[in-house]
Amino acid sequence: MRTSGAGTRPKPSTPICAEEGLDQWEQMFREHGITGPGLPFLTEAHLEKMGVFPLGSRLQILHCLQKLWQISSESMKVFNDPIHGHIELHPLLVRFIDTPQFQRLRHIKQLGGTYLVFPGASHNRFEHSIGVGYLAGCLVQALNERQPELLITKQDFLCVQIAGLCHDLGHGPFSHMFDGMFIPKVRPGEKWKHEMASVQMFDHLVRVNGLEEVMVRHGLTLPDDLIFIKEQIAGPLDNSVLNSSWPYKGRPMEKSFLYEIVANKRNGIDVDKWDYFARDCYHLGIQNNFDYQRFLKFARVCEVRGKKHICTRDKEVGNLYDMFHTRNCLHRRAYQHKVGNIIETMITEAFIKADPHIQIQGSSGRIFTISSAIDDMEAYTKLTDHIFELILYSSAPELSEARAILHNIVCRRLYKCVGQTTAETHVDASQEKLLAWAKEVASSKPSGTDANLTAEDFVVSVRLLFCFNRYKLSDPITPHTL
Repeated sequence: MRTSGAGTRPKPSTPICAEEGLDQWEQMFREHGITGPGLPFLTEAHLEKMGVFPLGSRLQILHCLQKLWQISSESMKVFNDPIHGHIELHPLLVRFIDTPQFQRLRHIKQLGGTYLVFPGASHNRFEHSIGVGYLAGCLVQALNERQPELLITKQDFLCVQIAGLCHDLGHGPFSHMFDGMFIPKVRPGEKWKHEMASVQMFDHLVRVNGLEEVMVRHGLTLPDDLIFIKEQIAGPLDNSVLNSSWPYKGRPMEKSFLYEIVANKRNGIDVDKWDYFARDCYHLGIQNNFDYQRFLKFARVCEVRGKKHICTRDKEVGNLYDMFHTRNCLHRRAYQHKVGNIIETMITEAFIKADPHIQIQGSSGRIFTISSAIDDMEAYTKLTDHIFELILYSSAPELSEARAILHNIVCRRLYKCVGQTTAETHVDASQEKLLAWAKEVASSKPSGTDANLTAEDFVVSVRLLFCFNRYKLSDPITPHTL
């Protein structure tokens, strides 16, 4: 598809027709008011009514039109994935994968410190991201084949896949440990999440690798499609329109269902979970009871209260409950594992002690620490799990305390859990509150004990386990919505 220049939408008639061998029929399409978006939905009956004869010509046109929606006439790249088998990805997605910013994900453990508890959990954000990009394409393809009236375009398909591919670009060392434990301690008050960093890293990746021109060459429209991709990752980008009826700018409300594929803010049923459930269970040795292939067979878009949502059959509620049960099981048995949490607490302490002494060069030659690297994507690109070994094998005297903590981890001299309790109501887990609890624990030593305990001898950790009540499964699956 040709374009008149970067940042402009391609003309849908002449360029498409000429490139696909339809130029001789261009005038006929114009006379009937058929432009690019409508071409893939023509049938043989339509062509016959328009006066296209003989049958061979109609079949030739249909063959060319079928190629219009196909992702690319270029050869797809095949990846052999242990979870999804041999998967094909569009060349544009491969261009994103073959960048330093995406390759960085090879060196960030999917489950952080959990790998130091479960020997098989050695997988990384890299393969998970490829899996999510693939599954995003599977769901879009299934909806398009089942409901051509949705007018899902090649551009929609590519944008959703790119969003799935890039949704975790912003993860830091040891994944959720970084934004859930380390950053809140070293930069209290900083409302920073990896989704925000993913958007910033995505912009950085596109800019420094010159991918805007490549995206336009593959038929994407800038900046609209860039906005659409980032909105799928982090939600609405403009906080001033959050309360409006439609806060998104990348796609109109008629395509609201596209925002429920990669990161479903409505009910949590999205391809990101489908991949990490299957992948994490595989590497952890835990049974996965959810079958995403079955969901793909029954998914369709329905209008519910004025908006289009991805729905499924009412009889599929059991499969969906299996999905949430799998998530609950993973949290209880792996993600919130007591020893895993202890190890991540120790790594966090080591990183805090090492933070002022680690130097990472960023843009314009500026130097950043571990905690300030989140402010510069060039520096953040260099921040991966390797920081653990960098500290552990360092001989710098200023890193001695941090080095000792990490040495205790590799020697399995871990902190001990002295007790736990379950809160009956919501708990304020601010840093001040945690310190106050640590002081309270230190002062609660048994009578007759000579030990001189202080708040620094204890770590109070609040863990939020998954709750079923957070999601309303009745919304997308009630029979009357189908």
